[in-house]
Amino acid sequence: MPYMALPLLAARPSSLNARVPSFAIATEESPRQAVASLETGKTAGDRLGLDVQIEQAYRQIFFHAFKVDREVVLESQLRSGQITMRDFIRGLLLSRRFREGFYDCNSNYRLVEQMVGRVLGRPVYGEQERISYSILIAQHGLVTLVDALLDSAEYLDSFGYDTVPYQRSRVLPGRAQGERPFNQQAPRYDGRWRDVIAARAPRGTSPWSPGTPRPAWLGEQPSPLARQIWQGLVTAGGFAITGLVLWTAAAMLSTAAQ
Repeated sequence: MPYMALPLLAARPSSLNARVPSFAIATEESPRQAVASLETGKTAGDRLGLDVQIEQAYRQIFFHAFKVDREVVLESQLRSGQITMRDFIRGLLLSRRFREGFYDCNSNYRLVEQMVGRVLGRPVYGEQERISYSILIAQHGLVTLVDALLDSAEYLDSFGYDTVPYQRSRVLPGRAQGERPFNQQAPRYDGRWRDVIAARAPRGTSPWSPGTPRPAWLGEQPSPLARQIWQGLVTAGGFAITGLVLWTAAAMLSTAAQ
């Protein structure tokens, strides 16, 4: 029996900070707006400016710009003016790095928080928006969510086609300190993904095995084998001490009887 997809639920804005322009004087904590200049025949200074904007785009989406994760083809198309910065952001969101580092590591609800924060530069508008976009992912996948965010009137009004997305309204008038950067508020994965990785590990493999890199989250915990040996020694020692105490008590009683 054919079924009909549910329409996208409308989310009511719950925060005024991202919707009201700030008239505060720019400081070091102000968001860095970077507008890409895509005309051909750019000077060396323009090319340098575009390099900085590409780095900002990587850090906005990936939080880093490692050489192995760079999209060389997308960068070449952006530099030659074949695509806009908005298209470059779309390519990063659909790249292998983003799928493996964010899409595969999070539930739909947490992925919505990651996407809205990195693409629209604001937190989600409560549980209603989180559920709405989660349904969209479940029905149509990541590509549809990316297109919905990039085609939204909010994105086009805030960043257009040539502006690198940034965290909006990070500094608020009347506050001594601004909002924390989004990448510090929402790391790319949480403890749930660590548990999933442990459950998916092949049988017989262990992070404590010789030659296996020790995960940082294990800290200074001993290996299961070391724990078993320690527990065995403690148990054997307990039996030995108990036997010695009983033998001493029996010897004392026999001596007193004589």
